[in-house]
Amino acid sequence: MPDPLLSNSQIVSAYREKTPGSEALAGEAGDVLPSGITHDSRYLKPYALYIDRASGPHKWDVDGNRYVDYFGGHGALLLGHGHPEVMAAVAEAAAAGTHFGANHPREVEWARQVIKMVPSAEKVRFTSSGTEATLMALRLARAYKGRAKFVRFKTHFHGWHDHMAGGYANHFDGTPTTGVIQGISNNVVLCSPQDISEVRQVLETDDDIAAVICEPTGASFGMVPMSAEFTAELRELTSKHGALLIFDEVVTGFRCSPGGAQQAYGVTPDLTTLAKILAGGLPGGAVGGRLDILEYLDFERSAELKREKVQHPGTYNANPVSAAAGIAALKIIENSDACDKANASGAWLRGRFNEILEAENVPWAAYGSFSGVHLFMNPEGASIRPSEFKAEEVDYQTLKNKRSDLVMKLRLATAVNGVDFNNSPGGQASAMHTQEDLDLTADAFREALRMLKRDGEL
Repeated sequence: MPDPLLSNSQIVSAYREKTPGSEALAGEAGDVLPSGITHDSRYLKPYALYIDRASGPHKWDVDGNRYVDYFGGHGALLLGHGHPEVMAAVAEAAAAGTHFGANHPREVEWARQVIKMVPSAEKVRFTSSGTEATLMALRLARAYKGRAKFVRFKTHFHGWHDHMAGGYANHFDGTPTTGVIQGISNNVVLCSPQDISEVRQVLETDDDIAAVICEPTGASFGMVPMSAEFTAELRELTSKHGALLIFDEVVTGFRCSPGGAQQAYGVTPDLTTLAKILAGGLPGGAVGGRLDILEYLDFERSAELKREKVQHPGTYNANPVSAAAGIAALKIIENSDACDKANASGAWLRGRFNEILEAENVPWAAYGSFSGVHLFMNPEGASIRPSEFKAEEVDYQTLKNKRSDLVMKLRLATAVNGVDFNNSPGGQASAMHTQEDLDLTADAFREALRMLKRDGEL
């Protein structure tokens, strides 16, 4: 049976006409990769773009088409693609050796830079990814508190290890997702991301909670917003009931401000997980936090206190090339207005998109915070004025409820017009986007809406 998304669509036809090279590569990829992709969020029908090169806020596909990029390396590229200072640091490090199987000077400098910038970080342990960082943070919390459970928020994403596999897109009832055993999910307590009373009740009635973990600006960098006031109350509640507070700043770290969301909000957690911008666009993650908690990784301290240390190997922990990229990127962010520029671009896009939505009479809304842009696609057809939309007043199920076929068509239409949005749908602005890029993006968004109308979708 023909796929209705792909049939009789001017958008799909225009996309295919523009990207034959990507279509050919997608056909080859299907022979060797499940669904022809290597990351779930890169799934796109009829096929995803294949990128050949990138520079600054732009990238070019294998057919030579240029796109203004808002995927941003899944949020890792606050400084855009191929920043010259970062690339110079990478080249120098790679020439010296990509893996020593030993300690090296750059890991010390990298750790010092993180501690200097992140308010909660008294010591740091590097990992290879954000998923590994949240896994380590939970292990440290359980060891430190001697408790088994932790609290998560529905819709918040913390990587793909077993404790985090459900509850962000589905399985909001706490049941395990495919491949995860019941015993693991039994120790995960899911709470509403919009009702602090649920957390309060859990902490008051269950004395086996080791930690509460959250994305401090809300799920998916604010798709389901979480306010500074909410995080401040989390800080108060966890301190009162003897649980640790973990900020997952894999996305927000060094992006909201040089010190992350915790600096911007003025709320200091006990542990912080980091990745993405941390390593300057290369693989790398970290856990930073209180000295007495990180000491559970310390050989001498654990022996002195006659306790078993938390074990943590990892072949690529603090890889010297990632360390070099991270040091260079973090120093630029610390000593420039990179965060402010990205935040200003995000705010401009949100405002301009809402003007366009109102002019085109489309009852959607652009919203977000800092450098993030999300689109509310109004699945229930509510009467809204885009410029007055308040996402915090909409329940999380509605904010997350998006027609996947409509999201895909929007992404195809914006790509045809020279813009690559992520699948939220929306994007993250970088410090490298110029006003010309923003204007082009606004024009592409307007034309994409008109294409959706011609396809009968709006």
